[in-house]
Amino acid sequence: MKTFLLSALSIPTRHQLLVSAVGPRPIALASTTNLQGQVNLSPFSFFNIFSSNPPIAVFSVSRRGYDSSVKDTFLNLKEVPEVAINMVNYSMGQQISLASNEYPQGVNEFEKAGFTMKNCDIIRPPYVGEAPVVLECKVSDIITLGDQGASGNLILCRILKMHVREEFLDKDDNLDSSQLDLIGRMGANWYCRAFGDALFEITKPSRELAIGIDRLPQHIKTSIILNGNDLGQLGSQPNVPSDDSWTQIRDLQSVKEIRDSDLSQENKRNDIHQKIKALIDSRAIEEALALAFWADEFL
Repeated sequence: MKTFLLSALSIPTRHQLLVSAVGPRPIALASTTNLQGQVNLSPFSFFNIFSSNPPIAVFSVSRRGYDSSVKDTFLNLKEVPEVAINMVNYSMGQQISLASNEYPQGVNEFEKAGFTMKNCDIIRPPYVGEAPVVLECKVSDIITLGDQGASGNLILCRILKMHVREEFLDKDDNLDSSQLDLIGRMGANWYCRAFGDALFEITKPSRELAIGIDRLPQHIKTSIILNGNDLGQLGSQPNVPSDDSWTQIRDLQSVKEIRDSDLSQENKRNDIHQKIKALIDSRAIEEALALAFWADEFL
């Protein structure tokens, strides 16, 4: 691996390395206002939620790299410490890019980007009517990380209220992540879209401890067929198969034929591992694990 000493890099080079490596990053389309009622709307991708109790979101408003000046969002929050964080889906992508233009103070980016201004219930800044989800927030603290170009200012936001468009809720009022169609920021001009085949599920560990990859048979851990995701699913099971677990193997006869064949040991192992991978891909994880341990006797 090539190594970079960040202190030796120019700010633009350092920035591009970091934002290209850490992603995709969610986008906070932040709506703020000043004491004169002038509204600002700008996207920030140094953003995430950091607590559910209390409900806290944090985004960073960096100083401009070329002259170290602060942005209108930061100035507005110093005057009116309230912000509407609008989540961004695919249909809004080009508009938020337009809103990121550095218009003079007092120019309304809602109008420039063609977004609809809607009144929030608790805070003074408006929210974006087209956003799938909106967080009404009070700013609890601003942490300044430096006074040089590209230095961040962390905006700690207490979330007071959420607005969710009803088409993205299921019958139990849970948000459907598969339908939100959110986008995330990458490096350079790249974004990504969290929709369709880009989404996949990984079951969270249960309270019962998993056996771990270290307890899998050696022939599984050194497989050229099974990848880290495959091993992770096998290792996520709560128990090592029992002595009679072979009864779970539905295709046991063909497995025995591989065992008893004249194939080389390597080919036997690969054929068995192909069967294990097929079981994993069909979500028959317990059966795959049973086959892995049963085959350990002859592989």
